[in-house]
Amino acid sequence: MAGKAYITILGRSVWAVANTYYAVLREKRYFPDKIYVSTEDVYEDNLGKVVEALKILSEEFGFNPDIERRIVDEADFVSAGKEIFAIVKNLKENNFTVAIDITPGRKALVAAALIPAIKMNIEHVFYLSIKNLDNVSKPYMMIPLQIQHLRDFAEEGRKVMK
Repeated sequence: MAGKAYITILGRSVWAVANTYYAVLREKRYFPDKIYVSTEDVYEDNLGKVVEALKILSEEFGFNPDIERRIVDEADFVSAGKEIFAIVKNLKENNFTVAIDITPGRKALVAAALIPAIKMNIEHVFYLSIKNLDNVSKPYMMIPLQIQHLRDFAEEGRKVMK
């Protein structure tokens, strides 16, 4: 493979993006060379915070990925789908391993991300499940680990299909 890519979808919560990424780094040891942050225009103001969080976390794990920002219109499933599909297609054509984080995204962008994930056989679809949503707006390591569970739906799906 040429490298690893990580696509995340920013919704209402900066913490959801940062915490899932932290979990992926810590638990899966998945260190991407490229990161794409997609969001709807209504959340564009949080992009700078998210990019900074991703940079800080990456540096703490000893690497420095390229980070790209992508903005689509609110609830524009078609535009989001085309955008994410183009990113995934390009990455797969260049032999990248691809992971998508669907934890923080709103439904339109998550659905738009899952279509290329299925069609192009993406390696990882991450989702950070937290049993109790009280006080989740804080750093990953400040939320009890026993109530958090990092899921990889692509990996789980491959097991189901066997």
